[in-house]
Amino acid sequence: MRPISESTARIVKKSFSRKYIALGRIVNNWEEIVGQQLADKAQPVKIHYHKREKSQAPDATLDIAVSTANATLLHYQKDLILERINQVFGEQWITGIRFVNIPSNEEVILRKRSKRTLSASEQESLANMVASIADGDIKERLNRLGTEILTSD
Repeated sequence: MRPISESTARIVKKSFSRKYIALGRIVNNWEEIVGQQLADKAQPVKIHYHKREKSQAPDATLDIAVSTANATLLHYQKDLILERINQVFGEQWITGIRFVNIPSNEEVILRKRSKRTLSASEQESLANMVASIADGDIKERLNRLGTEILTSD
């Protein structure tokens, strides 16, 4: 007899991984999608998947957290944002955008933290840490991770 958690994990793994990976890709490319000026004013927060027949194309709505004033500005760019998001994914599976209001005092949370640049000694230290890794892809990813950790406030 196996615990129910094993079966549940297998069942929901595909659905959850797709959902959160997709949101992560949107967040990572957000500045490219909406531009730097709007990226500071709005942030994608959730994807709602709509149940469809298996023969139909996937359908989802993206929630974007934004202040009331900026929601009006973004509303007029909704079609452009949808087009750019679907260019990132290569298919038309996000079909709608919903703007979620946030209080203006929470707008500061959306702003990106400023990052400092690594000093020469920090870059050298990081390079020495990953120097022994043979796989180039893993080495490069660990180097990026180390840089993100060291430069975040």
